[in-house]
Amino acid sequence: MSSQCTVDVDPGVCRLHSTITATMDDEGNIAYQGKAECKHVQELLAKIGTISPMEEFTKPINKTKVYETAGDCLPHAACPVPCGMVKAMEAAAGLGLKRDVIIKIS
Repeated sequence: MSSQCTVDVDPGVCRLHSTITATMDDEGNIAYQGKAECKHVQELLAKIGTISPMEEFTKPINKTKVYETAGDCLPHAACPVPCGMVKAMEAAAGLGLKRDVIIKIS
């Protein structure tokens, strides 16, 4: 039985909104789909492929498939999309709760 989680990412200054859904298949792998106004996030979604959440969560953040692929596609290190993708994967895999993440800048 598959499960899924959708995240809406408002990245701030660039205003290039993304809506990304992580769906877990019957084998326990995650696939991403989404809409992104940013061409770099579109490239990330096209390149990411399927991911094993259990493998991802045993790696340091900079060695995960999400962040390695993001490093190849995204020109801005502060982009919150990869974090949103990891949070969606976590919730879709049943390894975390569907709770909002907030970053406030003052």
